[in-house]
Amino acid sequence: MTDSKREIERKYEATVDTRLPDLNRVSGVAAVEHRGVMELDAVYYDTEDHRLAADSLTLRRRTGGADAGWHLKFPVASGIRDEIRAPLSDTLPDSLAGLLRSRVREAELVPVVRLLSARDVHHLLDADGALLAELSVDEVLAERLTGGSATAAWTEIEVELADDGDPAFLDAVERRLRKGGVRPSKAASKLARALDETAPEEKRRPKGDGTPRPRTAGDHIMAYVREQITAIIALDPAVRRDLPDSVHQMRVATRRLRSAIRTYRKILDRAVTGPIGGELKWLAAELGVDRDQEVLDARFRTRIADLSRTLVLGPVHSRLRVWSTARSSGSRQRTIGVLDGERYLALLVSLDTFLADPPLLPAAARSPQDALPRAVLKDYARLATRIGHAMDLPAGRDRDLAMHDARKAAKRARYAGEAAVPALGRPAKKFAKRMKGVQSVLGDHQDSVVARGALRVLAAQAHAAGESAFTWGLLYGQEEADAAARERELPEVWERASRPKLRAALTG
Repeated sequence: MTDSKREIERKYEATVDTRLPDLNRVSGVAAVEHRGVMELDAVYYDTEDHRLAADSLTLRRRTGGADAGWHLKFPVASGIRDEIRAPLSDTLPDSLAGLLRSRVREAELVPVVRLLSARDVHHLLDADGALLAELSVDEVLAERLTGGSATAAWTEIEVELADDGDPAFLDAVERRLRKGGVRPSKAASKLARALDETAPEEKRRPKGDGTPRPRTAGDHIMAYVREQITAIIALDPAVRRDLPDSVHQMRVATRRLRSAIRTYRKILDRAVTGPIGGELKWLAAELGVDRDQEVLDARFRTRIADLSRTLVLGPVHSRLRVWSTARSSGSRQRTIGVLDGERYLALLVSLDTFLADPPLLPAAARSPQDALPRAVLKDYARLATRIGHAMDLPAGRDRDLAMHDARKAAKRARYAGEAAVPALGRPAKKFAKRMKGVQSVLGDHQDSVVARGALRVLAAQAHAAGESAFTWGLLYGQEEADAAARERELPEVWERASRPKLRAALTG
């Protein structure tokens, strides 16, 4: 069993001689209540190569204080983290282990640092006695548990905003602390500082990220590939936690990665990327099961809500609920099962290998201004052929299928342009934007095609149950009209996206 909270805090440098300024003078503070000193003992876990620390995650088992137990923290933004808690136990709870699987894989989690903290706690209260923030002065002793036995000690001030508090209050506290000579900490967390200060001299972290600036076509494409792989890994725990839009974003990253390795096949060896692309296609399809039903359900609910009550005949809402529940039953469990499965784990391992030893072809060494436009324009040519074919067909099933094929080509051309933006700049960005416009029209059309298929099923089910199918037929007509509108819109959108100067700018 776990619970989570959003942690918003700031850390400041201090010494044993640091004296807190008068915090009663902070705007909104009516009283400062000293809550005494507590002793905290926390052991932090990571893989031997510090995979969690590399992604700014922390996993600890802490005793002492009011929240003893296992704590897993995910970064959200500077000074903001989501903390997932589990009860104190001798071993890592499965609920937390699952959230770490995409990063840890089959590696062992071992104790890396132990932090002993004497925490002097102060509560900042408003006029009603409600907690605004907790300020603590921590005297920390860090002991490295792997890779040596060094220790480090320091004192820091930590200010954590109360639940549902206004982040602007932390600004007011910081102004008061700065006036008292207290400055923000340079370390992102206690663990980061402990790892840095107890590391052997030759393993101290260098200043800067150490990432060389992309120069060749291969550099740029691998940077894009790395970005998508990082997104897939980072979104895995968000999907497991059922966070809003997480499945969609993970699916998009999967599709972008697959598109890149297909588009830039003159740069990346297809003998290596082909099998990976197949597995990415599988993963995107699995992630889509839950997402597609969610989108369709929301679409129908919105349609029904927009109808006049006199046009909603029969138990429409309950029929939609039964249909949606039947289609989505077990879909979340299926998604988690995919993420827990060996096939997915094998894909992550293959992506690790891909990054560690990129399968670059000779063209990868060429200038990005030479190699990348060729790949982008090839995807454009494929799209142009499919658009032309779709617009030449009469309205009906064949055109629907052709427009769906064109949609997939538009998405690939868009992603090709986006991948080239860091190297080609504004022309690639404008190209990608126009391709996105084409994709949007074609995507709306395809959504209507899928919706009409579902509405036929709903109408048939309603009729078989002796219910009126009128409302479902009405919604079908709306979807049909929307699809026709998108078909009329496509030529104009395509005319803007297919202007020669847009493509000429890519080769500048």
